[in-house]
Amino acid sequence: YKFISHNSIKTIYIIDCMGKKEINGLSQSIFESYSSQLLQVSKNIDQDIQSAAELIINNSGKVVVCGLGKSGLIGQKIVATLCSTGTRSVYMHAAEAIHGDLGIYNPGDPTVLISKSGNTEELVRLVPILKEFQSPLIAIVGNMDSFIAKNSDIILNGTVEKEIDPLGVVPTTSSLVALAIGDALASVLMVKRGFDKKDFARNHPGGELGKQLALKVESVMHPLNDVAQIYENDSISSCASKMTKKPLGAALHLENDILKGIVTEGDLRKSIASNNDLSNSILDFVNNNPITINRSISILDAMKVMEDRHSQISCLPVVDSDGKCLGLVTLHDLYQTKLI
Repeated sequence: YKFISHNSIKTIYIIDCMGKKEINGLSQSIFESYSSQLLQVSKNIDQDIQSAAELIINNSGKVVVCGLGKSGLIGQKIVATLCSTGTRSVYMHAAEAIHGDLGIYNPGDPTVLISKSGNTEELVRLVPILKEFQSPLIAIVGNMDSFIAKNSDIILNGTVEKEIDPLGVVPTTSSLVALAIGDALASVLMVKRGFDKKDFARNHPGGELGKQLALKVESVMHPLNDVAQIYENDSISSCASKMTKKPLGAALHLENDILKGIVTEGDLRKSIASNNDLSNSILDFVNNNPITINRSISILDAMKVMEDRHSQISCLPVVDSDGKCLGLVTLHDLYQTKLI
């Protein structure tokens, strides 16, 4: 057995007679280190992120995010998140910037510079040029004494204690922290802009999540004529017959189209199991206080109503503000919509 400790990351290598290595405990220590370092960064950055969001909100132009290498990849993800949450953004490759990509700028466009060292040569060369563009500079850096930090309007401190790879040199923790800072900035901007689910759905018309937010219950519900309906004189047997003819998993008790209650398949099974006489009234087994849903609710919210509870609901009556029943939506309908 060979025990190795590197930068407080405990690793156990079990070496067999063939010289092969099996690593135990490394993955867990990585997650633990990530968590503790993210928490440490979070303690001192909140106000700076709010200031950066204010700067962006107060400038009508787009946000330009610039980085190189791993920082550049993080920058591209930050741009994608900003764009999808209501902040116009573009990514500019640091090395390509001085070879024509600076043409994307309008005067005053805020720029986010991402660099662990804060002294990345390509970014350092850009700083005086961007100042000529009157571009406010927001720095996500891991070195507060660096050139980029000292020449930026707002510094988002991404300093980390250590990288979590076994060599301690691969951009791992620093990349995750920069990404988290970008996500936090996007989230603050969402709140300041009042960006809501409708806005998100409008920006994601082709994605599954966008579909779930954009589609309403009324687009997938079964109309009232397709739903089994029971009345005062219905027996257990007649209720079972109606639910067999219209197999949506429930029957509705209505009076002048006003919802009075619901019988589900589970309720029907209980009524049959507890009664030898199927001619008895089904009304004794009606749920007179059913959970309902409005037709204008998104299918994502409908799924949450049905699933986020101790016991899942498989179907929901759809009613208007006056209690008039319009139809029924089932969990199966919602899942089918997701798959289309």
